[in-house]
Amino acid sequence: MPLTLEKVARKAGVSRSTVSRVLNNDPHVSAKARARVLAVTQKLNFQPNLAARGLAAGGRTRVIGLVIPMGVTALFTDPYFPILIQGVASACNAHDRSVMLWLADPEYERRTISQILYSGLIEGVILASMLMDDSLLPSLIKSNFPFVLVGRHPTDSRVSYVDVDNINSARQAVTYLLEQGYRRIATIAGPRNMIAGADRLEGYTMALRDQGIAIDPNLVVGGDFSEDSGYSATQKLLPFKPDAIFAASDAMALGALRALRDANLRVPQDIALVGFDDMPFAARTDPPLTTVRQPVHRAGVVAAEMLIDLIATPNAKPRRTILPTELVIRETCAQKTSSAVPVLAAGS
Repeated sequence: MPLTLEKVARKAGVSRSTVSRVLNNDPHVSAKARARVLAVTQKLNFQPNLAARGLAAGGRTRVIGLVIPMGVTALFTDPYFPILIQGVASACNAHDRSVMLWLADPEYERRTISQILYSGLIEGVILASMLMDDSLLPSLIKSNFPFVLVGRHPTDSRVSYVDVDNINSARQAVTYLLEQGYRRIATIAGPRNMIAGADRLEGYTMALRDQGIAIDPNLVVGGDFSEDSGYSATQKLLPFKPDAIFAASDAMALGALRALRDANLRVPQDIALVGFDDMPFAARTDPPLTTVRQPVHRAGVVAAEMLIDLIATPNAKPRRTILPTELVIRETCAQKTSSAVPVLAAGS
């Protein structure tokens, strides 16, 4: 059990308030009492909770929590998260804040939410990659604890978030494939209980319907944003002979490239490929990956700055920021025919 002010006070034979005043260098403490308290703290190597002391003095811990409910494995296998963390950390450093990273599988996270909200160690929370039905969100709303989502929430108007327009960004990517003459366009979708996965699938569906192309369920296979899921999804798609694949993340596109190579298929001559994210490796794949660039680092910066503002003004209205994306054309898709069918602009 950790030592507390109460335990130090009992061992020193003084009150808790006296111990607190000694640790805070209050001059209104007798030399005898001060010596007794310091003797006990030195003997027991007592280290006071600096965050709690700051709060007790009317200050703030200046620590922000970053919650990634994906488990430790995802942090080291998905290139998205390190870039997001760098963005959050850079904004916090610029505002003299520190970041406490909380990694936990979703089920464990739900059981330990009180540790996040009531530990006294953090001023607010950034929550990334939340599931749409995650019970963590209602707990955060009920607590009135400052928080920001990375990824929009589709229904609750009380939530502040930063995101990109995943629907229209995916729609633009698939529309580009249609403009190049591809018609049997498959997708490796992200998790449908995660807003980014659901939105990118919706964008894929909208682009095909814009051209009156029926959705073939055989050409829609789910993944979990990982490279391995992209590989296995591509293997499931190949028997249905797609001429292009839209992968809802670059990591899944990387897996798709590997599966296509193992099947002795050429990209883009046999099958075109488009990803989503523009991770650093996307320009170095063989061939270089056409993909939707989203500003992941910037999203981390904006989320941290938004949360710091909400902490400073707790009664402020919810804030929402949608960051721009860009379709980066590289070499994994090319014009399929010399007479590609014209494609209507998205939204026309």
